[in-house]
Amino acid sequence: MIPFSDEELQPAVESVIEKVRPSIKLDGGDITLLKIENGQVYVQLQGACVGCGSSGTTIKFGVERQMQTLIHPEIVVVNVPHGFEDKLDQLG
Repeated sequence: MIPFSDEELQPAVESVIEKVRPSIKLDGGDITLLKIENGQVYVQLQGACVGCGSSGTTIKFGVERQMQTLIHPEIVVVNVPHGFEDKLDQLG
C-alpha cells in the first residue's frame, strides 16, 4: 500500500514526468498526466508515441520505473488510449 494520498503524490509525479518528458520529446512524442487515483498514475502519450510499438516499453521501463525508484515501488502507471479519458475505470 502506498503511504501517500493521491494529492500528496501529485507534485512528485509531475516532477518525474518533467524529468522523462525530454526523452519522449526526442522521439517526437509527449506525455500528459491525466489523473492519480488510488496510487495509480494515468498518463496519455501524445504525438509520435500514439500507436508506437515501443509505447508500452516507454511507460513500463521509462516512466513507471522512474516513479517506482524516485517515489514508491508500488506505483503503477497506466497509459490511457485516446478516446478512453472518461473510461479510466475500464483500464488497469
